[in-house]
Amino acid sequence: MHSSATWQIGAFLSIFVILLNVASTQIVSQEVPKPWYENLPAVAMDYKVHIDAGKEDCYHQYVQPGATFYVSFSVVRGGDGMAGFAVRNPAGTIVKPYQWQATADYTDQVSPGGYYSVCIDNQFSRFAGKLVNIYITVVKYDAWDKYAKEIEALQLNMENFTTTIGTVERNINDMLAYQYHSRNREARDYALIQDNYSYVQTFSLCQILVIVITCSVQVFFVRKLFNVKDGSSRSRI
Repeated sequence: MHSSATWQIGAFLSIFVILLNVASTQIVSQEVPKPWYENLPAVAMDYKVHIDAGKEDCYHQYVQPGATFYVSFSVVRGGDGMAGFAVRNPAGTIVKPYQWQATADYTDQVSPGGYYSVCIDNQFSRFAGKLVNIYITVVKYDAWDKYAKEIEALQLNMENFTTTIGTVERNINDMLAYQYHSRNREARDYALIQDNYSYVQTFSLCQILVIVITCSVQVFFVRKLFNVKDGSSRSRI
């Protein structure tokens, strides 16, 4: 009888341990995953978004503490070619207030860390939507120090390695920004070419239609002038 009770208690404890392991596994699996780019030394992103007339859209970007945050926006097409642009830091403070303009940018050299809010306002345009290009970079220059220390552990000479890598990273970041501005100008030029093509085609079709109608009316009235009815001009004897 004593051995049977002991076996029952042992079985109950085994089942309890299994249930506890399953519950802990479910809790771990439900944790919110971190951004995939959190451990990367540099991230560059380019978006094209459409802002409806009279609307405002905000986008959020995570920045590591101590990293350099850069954002730039440009209106590609739509309406007067301008929109409002504002940036809020992780504390919720507006570090770049709204201004109605075609292009704008903002840089935070040393970020406190957290999510930045990038907002585009099209509320002053009541009828025209806007196509906006957004370019964002997050660069953590001090991440190269970590790599330098790891290589120094291999007893390599790393006196100029950190400085060289930092210079290369800054040059790459400048080139990416320049490429973004070049792509932005190309997109705006292409949009302008398409708009001009549509305008010329529509205006040409309207002119052709007007010319055809005018010629038809002229031919009709000229023929009517030479139209003589029978018996209308009989001579008297």
